[in-house]
Amino acid sequence: MPVEILAGPLIFILAVFLILIGVVLILVIGAFIFFFPAIVAALIVWFITGGDKILTALTFLIIAIISLIKRR
Repeated sequence: MPVEILAGPLIFILAVFLILIGVVLILVIGAFIFFFPAIVAALIVWFITGGDKILTALTFLIIAIISLIKRR
């Protein structure tokens, strides 16, 4: 098959793939920005407690829930 025949569909597939990657990146960056205060609080608790995973997880969940409630 000549390359010219496949050029149109390949460019379309590549464009759709790049758009999907862009959308996923935007969503991931948005989630990171939204959960940033919870991440920072959890890291502080993790450093203070010496790596206690339960307290770190509880801190993250509590701050994330407060952020969700405050957002509405």
